[in-house]
Amino acid sequence: MSTTESFPADPAQPTGSSPADPARPTGSRSEPSGLMDVLNVAAVVLDADGRIVLWSPQAEGLFGYTAKEALGLYAARLLVHEQHRALIKRLFSQVMAGEGTWAGVFPVRHKDGGTRLVEFRNMRLEDNRKGFYALGLATEQGTLRQVERDLALSTRLISQSPIGLAVVDIDLRYVTVNPALERINGLPAADHVGRHVREALPFLDTAAIETAMRKVLATGIPILDRESVGHTPADPDREHAWSVSFYRLESSNGKVLGLATSVVDVTERYLATREAAQARQRLALVADASIRIGTTLDLEQTARELAEVSVPELADVAAVDVLDSILNGQSGTVIHEGPAVFRALAVAASPESDAVRAADQPGEVARYDADRLVTQCVNTGRPVRVSHVDSDDLKCIARSPEAAKLLATAGVHSYLAVPLIARGEVLGALDLKRTTNPHPFDADDEVLAGELAARAAVCIDNARWYRQLRNTALTLQRSLLPQQPPEQPGLEIAYRYQPALAASEVGGDWFDVIPLSGDKTALVIGDVMGSGITAAATMGQLRTATRTLAELDLDPAQVLRHLDRITDRMGQTITTCIYAIYDPRDAQCLISSAGHLPPALVRPGRAPELLDLPTGAPLGVGDTTFHTTTLALHPEDQLVLYTDGLVETRDQAIDERLDAFLALLAQPRRSLEDTCDALLRELRQPGNHDDVALLIARARKSPGTGATPPA
Repeated sequence: MSTTESFPADPAQPTGSSPADPARPTGSRSEPSGLMDVLNVAAVVLDADGRIVLWSPQAEGLFGYTAKEALGLYAARLLVHEQHRALIKRLFSQVMAGEGTWAGVFPVRHKDGGTRLVEFRNMRLEDNRKGFYALGLATEQGTLRQVERDLALSTRLISQSPIGLAVVDIDLRYVTVNPALERINGLPAADHVGRHVREALPFLDTAAIETAMRKVLATGIPILDRESVGHTPADPDREHAWSVSFYRLESSNGKVLGLATSVVDVTERYLATREAAQARQRLALVADASIRIGTTLDLEQTARELAEVSVPELADVAAVDVLDSILNGQSGTVIHEGPAVFRALAVAASPESDAVRAADQPGEVARYDADRLVTQCVNTGRPVRVSHVDSDDLKCIARSPEAAKLLATAGVHSYLAVPLIARGEVLGALDLKRTTNPHPFDADDEVLAGELAARAAVCIDNARWYRQLRNTALTLQRSLLPQQPPEQPGLEIAYRYQPALAASEVGGDWFDVIPLSGDKTALVIGDVMGSGITAAATMGQLRTATRTLAELDLDPAQVLRHLDRITDRMGQTITTCIYAIYDPRDAQCLISSAGHLPPALVRPGRAPELLDLPTGAPLGVGDTTFHTTTLALHPEDQLVLYTDGLVETRDQAIDERLDAFLALLAQPRRSLEDTCDALLRELRQPGNHDDVALLIARARKSPGTGATPPA
């Protein structure tokens, strides 16, 4: 049989083919389309007289008659109500006369006696003998209309939806995209259809996108609201965010057709979420800075704390520099012109890079000309921000051309300097650079850096004023202490004074070695409660009074009674003290204590011990009785006097510390200088909040006895 219409030998499209590749060879026959099953199209062939000669299984389902019941009968009599037979015969004659095909809806009688509205397509067929037949294709009108409505709805939804929609085949080539996706991707449909996702969207992370698509194709489990971030050709300078979902498409018979994807532009939500997260991060950073910056009154440590807080949350490299003039006792600048001399206090970086080598290292002093950005920052008292740094900017940031090359190598792309202002004076600047952080400094970063700088500037200002006061007190105290005690007959002397290691104020510890008549020597050690200039001044008064009383050749207890009355008249001053007189002629030492820690006695061949002295009350308490103890002090015996800063700590019991003190004294004999160093090295801890006075006297044979003093 031949027809007036030609059909391909294999009307089924091969699996995986696409409009972009119509000539792709067929490896095997594909599964039939599920749409034909939905429509359930019936085929009926009539001869030239109108008798049924072919009857498909779908026709049996549509009309109710089996092939055995239908074949050979006139179709009009079997299927058409009597009142419609004339019309159907006329239409049949037109088709058989070659006057065209006929299509439409016609009421058909069902075997059960009911009527069905059926959509027909009728056409003439011709065989190789010039015989004519009529082919009728029919499907139930309700089913066809439902499919039409579904298709129309889908088409309208896809074309008018504000959501980007696309269909890709099983090879991940675009089959169709809607106008919304054209706008989102910034590409016309023609640049999508027939191309792989990776080809159409090279500006996105397509490897991850295609991996997710293949997973959905393989499992059938949708991926919903997958966030994707990138830049589009339509808006390359602005970062966009999309919520993407993938769904597998299947026919009614389960055949995998491809993948549907929906894309929603959520840039505004993404930016708002990111800004909220950044705001929370900034608040957390400010709160962290409040805790971490200014933990001490040490200038360098405060600067380090500021630099370390700034990295890496705010910058990849942070430097804290102060004007050298403020460290020399001058006031900070309010408005300045010309070059500036800076002293670097701290540098921090994460990760380490050449930008650190380009920065001034802590302790270095550098002069920056007026055209340097950091100089402009301190001269104007205003932040200087360069969002996008170029080679000319680097020349104004770095201290030298070599440093500018290092900054370029490190990849510095954004710069920010904010002034350190406290009490209306500019102290220096916080210098920030970004290398690995891809985002340029913006206005919010400038505000945050200014907040950190403002908090730190007050701490830095406090630290520098405290340093000046501490240096003043330390200078006063050192001037009141003996610079070089004289060599005394029968005694070898070593001493140390060490101020507090932590950033706390200078105390009132002192010692003295006073020559007396008859080759005798007075040894004094004391500790004025309190700190700072007041304690140092009080110490100076008591040292002067002690020296005056020593000239009277009084018993140690008498000296302490006089000092007690003097201290009482000075007001709210409490002082501990030990006063001892050594006479080399009879090898005796008279000693008295006013509330002070007991001295240690070290004798050759014996374990060191703490002297069991009547302790007495501190000076200044009033109405106190002091006692003098006589102690034999033979050649090579050592008397060790010290203040509480040597042995007292906040985390160990005093007994444990005194045991450690005696254990150090028990080590093999060494010089007194080495003993002083060992005691301070082993017993002092980082951050000690008290100063220390240490005095060691070793008895030796005096020249009057004919013995030679040790070298």
